[in-house]
Amino acid sequence: MSADTSSWRRFWDRPHRIYANARHRDFHYRRIAEQLIAQIPNDQSVVLDYGCGEALHADLVAAKCGNLSLTDSSSSLRAGLSARFASHPTIRVASPDEIAAGPAAQFDLIVMASVVQYMSRDELTALVAMFLSKLVPGGRLILADVMPPDLSVAADIRSLLLTAREGGFLIAAVIGLVATFFSDYRRLRREVGLTCYTDPEMLTLLARAGFEARRNAVNLYFHPGRTSFIATRPH
Repeated sequence: MSADTSSWRRFWDRPHRIYANARHRDFHYRRIAEQLIAQIPNDQSVVLDYGCGEALHADLVAAKCGNLSLTDSSSSLRAGLSARFASHPTIRVASPDEIAAGPAAQFDLIVMASVVQYMSRDELTALVAMFLSKLVPGGRLILADVMPPDLSVAADIRSLLLTAREGGFLIAAVIGLVATFFSDYRRLRREVGLTCYTDPEMLTLLARAGFEARRNAVNLYFHPGRTSFIATRPH
């Protein structure tokens, strides 16, 4: 199944209850920032977080690189990011169209985490080709939190509860699971679907775009049942 992108974009552009509480939200974005920092080549790197969401701890990432660009398809999220980081000298907030229209070979690292499932296959194919053109030779693209076809809802629940125990919001997570059962997210997941990839499918897609790609040994973000891929633009 391939996702209905327009429906998911409308969902993410309005208030939702994906996070159990504020602690869950903060824990989520802090972990993402930590994982992104671990992938930055050096303190002069130019980095793009594509589909960044609220990026609550983007300042931590920016402190470890030369320049950080944040982009998201949600105009309301971009407005919030622009306000929050208006005075930060090395954080830029841009629309996806602005990134696409920008200079070639400008980024050392592009990260896109937990976004692939909300895009159609044709959209991802076009986006990956654009990413190749925006990376410097030897630059890396990381696609994280990719959903394999055989991933069950039970595995999602288990991952959330393990994360909640680690982050100290277990009770809130259990209550949140009940709320999610009646939420728009569950309805959309059932009705419009998510796009899933086997390892060979993703590696083939990246190779056809011109990348040298491999699956990472572990997923770089929360869910151990999902996958991460590291793709390098050849020199």
